[in-house]
Amino acid sequence: MLSSSREEIIEVFDALYADLDRASALSFDALTSSERLALLERVETVRRRLPAIEHGLINQIGEQAGETELGGRLPRVLADRLHITRGEAGRRVAAAAELGQRRALTGQPLPPVLTATAQAQRDGRLGDGHVRVIREFLRRLPVSVDMETREHAEAHLAELATQFRPDEVAKLAQRLMDYLHPDGYYSDEDRARRRGLTLGKQDIDGMSKLTGWLTPETRATLEAVLAKLATPGMCDPEDDAPVVDGAAGEQAIQHDTRSSAQRQHDGLKAALRAVLASGELGKHNGLPATIIVSTTLEDLESGAGKALTGGGSLLPMSDVIRLSRHAHHYLAIFDQGKAIGLYHAKRLASPGQRIVLYAKDRGCTRPGCDVSGYQCEVHHLTPYATCGITDVNDLTFACGQDHPLAERGWNTRKRANGDTEWIPPPHLDHGQPRTNGYHHPERLLASDERAGP
Repeated sequence: MLSSSREEIIEVFDALYADLDRASALSFDALTSSERLALLERVETVRRRLPAIEHGLINQIGEQAGETELGGRLPRVLADRLHITRGEAGRRVAAAAELGQRRALTGQPLPPVLTATAQAQRDGRLGDGHVRVIREFLRRLPVSVDMETREHAEAHLAELATQFRPDEVAKLAQRLMDYLHPDGYYSDEDRARRRGLTLGKQDIDGMSKLTGWLTPETRATLEAVLAKLATPGMCDPEDDAPVVDGAAGEQAIQHDTRSSAQRQHDGLKAALRAVLASGELGKHNGLPATIIVSTTLEDLESGAGKALTGGGSLLPMSDVIRLSRHAHHYLAIFDQGKAIGLYHAKRLASPGQRIVLYAKDRGCTRPGCDVSGYQCEVHHLTPYATCGITDVNDLTFACGQDHPLAERGWNTRKRANGDTEWIPPPHLDHGQPRTNGYHHPERLLASDERAGP
């Protein structure tokens, strides 16, 4: 592929924008249904071809710009710049790595990893749904399948994808898997590639969906735990004193109206709470591994409202009160956004100071970052070597990715209201200081309400 000039690139994209504006303003009243369907096919082809442009841009940014220049890892930067989720940004980076043009260490251009799929996408003959099926098929192929066979299988599926819907291609891919891997044997390495758990976002009612794949060993371990804790009568939250040790009595069993799935949920909760209570998890970021909850005295006294955990989860006040029966108690007092009396002459933040940051910052304070407090480190706004004191009002939360940025051209400081302000280098956002509102959505909502319709 020949190198394009900056002027040519800008001219082409300006023309593309102008043509899209013209197409969006069209009225299709004069067309027949057959003609409208034909146009929809052309629109679909255009939609399918756009990612091919995106892949090249993403790969070149990843190859030529480091985290310091970008202000973070590439998926995170794309998410913030394009206003898409971190998950979607990660998927685009991964897709670009397999479907976009690459370069060798010597600078020589290399074809895409999935050559046939990338070409069909560039031609607009298959879409994102087809690409997901093909990539998932190749991920599922055992490592014992040689590279030549993999390439032939990828090319075959890419051709089929130009003729069938993604759900149809998925069935064909399964049949092809049966041919290539008839004995069904998978190695530990194959299984290890698939293992993982994903805790989904909280729904409007506070519930969260847990999905994933367990290795055989993990499944066997979970089965043994649930065989004890998920039997009828065990760990029933409706009981005044739920049975967690020994065996459940006949009365507890008879009164247990939970489904099997509900008993397994309650058994898992009891097992996790037992691990936390054991104290054997040690410390995490300077505090014993425990649940950190922030709330207001007003909500606590009324028993209404919701609290926020160090992981960024909302917790109904009824659950907070129930948890408090087993908890150590801490009190953080704020005056006009600043904590009172929590400072000491050591470099590392004290447990009390970290608890204040859980309540105040809730998570990483870098603009756009969604990392919760549990995964954050404590950052000194004024270097300890300069001031020699660790004052909670001069501390803030920063995640492991963003913390180093403060030493690489970024500056941080406190606003008068106690919020942490991040000032990027001049080449990023023109050096404009910003704060992070992600962990404080109530402030954004209050601001919108004040602004009016």
